[in-house]
Amino acid sequence: MTIFGTIRAPRELIFGGGQRAALGTVAAKLGQRALVITDERLAGDRDFLGMVAQLEAAGLSVRIDVSTQPDVPVETAVASAAAARDFDPDLVIGVGGGSCLDMAKCVAVLLTHGGKPQDYYGEFMVPGPVMPVIAVPTTAGTGSEATPVAVLSDSERQLKVGISSPFLIPTASICDPHLTLTCPPSLTAIAGADALTHAIEAFTAIRRDPVPGLAQERVFVGKNATSDHFALTAIGLLWEGLEAACTDGGNAEARAKVMLGATTAGLAFGVAGTAAAHAIQYPVGALTHTAHGAGVACLMPYVMAWNAPRIGPELDQIARVTGLGGGAEVIPAVAALFGRIGIPRTLRDLGLAEDRLDWVAEQSCGIARLVQNNPRPLPSEEMRRLVGAAFHGELAILETN
Repeated sequence: MTIFGTIRAPRELIFGGGQRAALGTVAAKLGQRALVITDERLAGDRDFLGMVAQLEAAGLSVRIDVSTQPDVPVETAVASAAAARDFDPDLVIGVGGGSCLDMAKCVAVLLTHGGKPQDYYGEFMVPGPVMPVIAVPTTAGTGSEATPVAVLSDSERQLKVGISSPFLIPTASICDPHLTLTCPPSLTAIAGADALTHAIEAFTAIRRDPVPGLAQERVFVGKNATSDHFALTAIGLLWEGLEAACTDGGNAEARAKVMLGATTAGLAFGVAGTAAAHAIQYPVGALTHTAHGAGVACLMPYVMAWNAPRIGPELDQIARVTGLGGGAEVIPAVAALFGRIGIPRTLRDLGLAEDRLDWVAEQSCGIARLVQNNPRPLPSEEMRRLVGAAFHGELAILETN
């Protein structure tokens, strides 16, 4: 097999407890007028106010935008960019969970290139570099601090949509696991399960023929040597730290493992891409309004079971980094871990109505960039079967397929 790999990453990624104190120094090298994007909950947080003070002490002019909403409705990004134009920022800083970071990325695109988010849906639609973005995650899950993706909610389409471009990767990311110490167990579980799903889907994605120019033709090129390295590292870290972080939020070592796992998972799927679990979650999330991480994690064991005939070597490797006895143990162990931290077991448990299964399957098949990344094809009739199994909790049926 030809060894092929590609890495897309921030110019500078700083990880470690207390590293948020470097924000002022990092920012001063990138700009002088900083638009800081967060949400209302974080706006009064002591750590957040401390970071703003750092920026001001470093000589930057600062404007704070607290308008981020969960899942980033398209209109909020438009309004944020419009409101910032009179400030004329030359730097955008996102502080918060994945929605805050995605909002910062999208606003940076709009401030640099104009237009509306819809102009940039899909892959490689951002026409050139954007103004510098610094990402400071306060949750450990989406990996947005390391990825070329911003996900928004489009009310007209009634679905989440993605802007995918290497120009969206933050210029710098500061990942301080101490910022996650106060995350409640439910958020820790949902975000961490999202990260583990990112890592598993990246590691088990389709492997494409590495023709020259592949990484210029696709944002998500499929699994490769470098993404595999980051994905396996992430799986090991999350396996060691996630449950402990959920049961004891003050466990700084577990928090660090989960955040580093989320970031390395971002480095993995930022080039390899995700697959069927994410494709199915888009319509499921639109109908149930449940957290993205809960949805993809609920689906992950079923998708792994469907893919099992194609991912035997990968399951064996996952077993080795997680200390399991063999590849056959991986899928039930993943399902059990998610169950212990409170992830719903079925689509029914997520609140999906049974009469919407056909619509979910149809919409999932339409998200071609993710379905095509799945290692085992999912034609429409098989997609319907997979979705039905995930609704009824029939994991064994898929495992014996």
